Amino acid sequence: MHYASIKKTDVANGPGIRVSLFVSGCTHGCKGCFNSEAWDFSFGKEYTRETQEEILAALAPAYIRGLSVLGGEPMEPQNRGTVLGLLEEAHIRYPEKSIWCYTGYGYEKDLLRWEAQERACGGIRGEAGMKHPGTVSRLLELIDVLVDGEFVEEKKNLRLAFRGSENQRLIDIKKSRQLGETVCLDL
Repeated sequence: MHYASIKKTDVANGPGIRVSLFVSGCTHGCKGCFNSEAWDFSFGKEYTRETQEEILAALAPAYIRGLSVLGGEPMEPQNRGTVLGLLEEAHIRYPEKSIWCYTGYGYEKDLLRWEAQERACGGIRGEAGMKHPGTVSRLLELIDVLVDGEFVEEKKNLRLAFRGSENQRLIDIKKSRQLGETVCLDL
């Protein structure tokens, strides 16, 4: 995976001061995208173990409220595994910090469907041969807030908190999974 940039003190992509990773690669091609250079999967720098450690170290200060992952598109199949590795390690080291993920994919239309497909296939086998949930399922377990939906230039609204267009939603993933229905935040 490649990444476009890392912001170590971001206040635009979630509440408080956050560390944000902008991954490279996106197939949506949204008209008016603020980060269209990151559509190319080879844009920016290669994501390495050192990159991950840099992000995790940036999360350490008490004033950092959490991690935001956006792009490009973190939920592209080519990016999911690397993003999952980062989120798992961030959750282990900093369980008190929130994880936000921005995706152009729809929660119900795409992510829940992909998760169901993973379940139908029986998940994935780990190194010891044990079955584990698939990548999408595990990502959703780790994400606190999912900002879903493609950016729609005709619905652009600069007054919205933490999103660019009116069709995008701030979904409380923990509550949504607990209740079995989509729960949106009203920020």
